[in-house]
Amino acid sequence: MNLLEMFVKGGVIMYPILLCSIVAVAIVIERILALRKARLDVGQFMMKVKSIYQQGSVTGVLTFCSQKDAPIANIIRRGILKHRQGDEKVRQAVEDAGREEVYHLEKKLSILASIAGVSPMLGFLGTVTGMISAFQQIEGLSGNVNPADLAGGIWEALITTAFGLFVGIPAYAAYNYFVTRVARFVHEMEVTTTEFLDLLQPQDRVQENIPISVKEDAHAPALAFDDEYFRKKE
Repeated sequence: MNLLEMFVKGGVIMYPILLCSIVAVAIVIERILALRKARLDVGQFMMKVKSIYQQGSVTGVLTFCSQKDAPIANIIRRGILKHRQGDEKVRQAVEDAGREEVYHLEKKLSILASIAGVSPMLGFLGTVTGMISAFQQIEGLSGNVNPADLAGGIWEALITTAFGLFVGIPAYAAYNYFVTRVARFVHEMEVTTTEFLDLLQPQDRVQENIPISVKEDAHAPALAFDDEYFRKKE
């Protein structure tokens, strides 16, 4: 018996399972291409951005980022566009761009997770309905059936479970793989974003942020304490 005959024997529930398998394959192919497109050598990219920015060419940074169709490049491009509007605007633009990029990276993964959970359940449903049908047939024959008839009805009912698991297990594995890849991209974006925000900070900002109370004057005289004040009175 070939695969097509087994599919027909499985009954109506096999069609939703087939639909789930087609959707899952389409999502897996689309996500593989999308994540491959999002790959970028972060270290080399940031070295180039720093080199261009330190030369004073903001336009050059924008041009360089526009040439890279990757989440990190898009985030930095959105941030550098706001560099004249203050740190708060830059940070807000970077955070908004980061959320958008994470959304695009996680796009359709929820559907893949649903398929991984629904496909086996559809298989179990097909098995249950098939078993009900088989026992109804036995009841109709008043129990005058041979073991071969009973076994035939049972294995036909179990076909849907097998196909449901055949779709659900790879879909679940693919979902976990993509979640791990997306988490790695998110980590790279967080590290790169922090590095980019530090790059935009003026070099003298550290000195400006030092509280006046902790600044020391090198020429100020040392404080003198009255020893008599600390002596225990008799």
